[in-house]
Amino acid sequence: MFKYKLRIKEMPKMERPREKLIRYGPHSLSNAELLAIIIRTGSREHSALELANIILSRDEKGIRFLANCTIEELSEIKGIGSSKACQIVAAIELGNRLSKSLLSKGESIKSPRDVMDIFIRDMRFLEKEYFKVVFLNTKNEIISYETISIGSLNASIVHPREVFNKAIRKSSASIILVHNHPSGNPKPSKEDINITKRLIEAGKILGIEVLDHVIIGDGNYYSLKENSLI
Repeated sequence: MFKYKLRIKEMPKMERPREKLIRYGPHSLSNAELLAIIIRTGSREHSALELANIILSRDEKGIRFLANCTIEELSEIKGIGSSKACQIVAAIELGNRLSKSLLSKGESIKSPRDVMDIFIRDMRFLEKEYFKVVFLNTKNEIISYETISIGSLNASIVHPREVFNKAIRKSSASIILVHNHPSGNPKPSKEDINITKRLIEAGKILGIEVLDHVIIGDGNYYSLKENSLI
């Protein structure tokens, strides 16, 4: 039996994603509606909104699937050709770059939450552990930050030489350590604590203080300093 499918153009005007965006703003739209605007057009079988829901149900992660999806993965979905896949990946990358641009030189760090606010957009959906170091001047203002290692933290890949060589070159007065837990649970492991203490001791010799180690989870964080672990 033929089943009639409602196209977006046939929806009541104020229910169409684009019109809702104009009238009520982006926060009023669902994930599927926002994605439908990026896709722009549907296929023979599905409207843009239906395709958006198909993409979001592609993986049990839902919208998180988009954080690390590839053009090839998206193109495998019927109705999503290379053009639509490129539009989606480009939009995700633009969002990532905007997030990174929020970290500006001269921004002052006053608390671990400031660190979370800066890095959580960039790090919460990463599928591997990224260990970063934030370099600060004497006023706790950001000089810059760098990724030191990628992968599960251990003493062999997070070496004081790599951390403090960069800190010295940037004339840092102090540093903050930051890494993410892909599991979403920011509670530190024994290895996290041991590496932190090792870097603190190295910093004392060089006169560069390790102010904190902030672990980013899924929408939350854990500060070793706040929890008196350092």
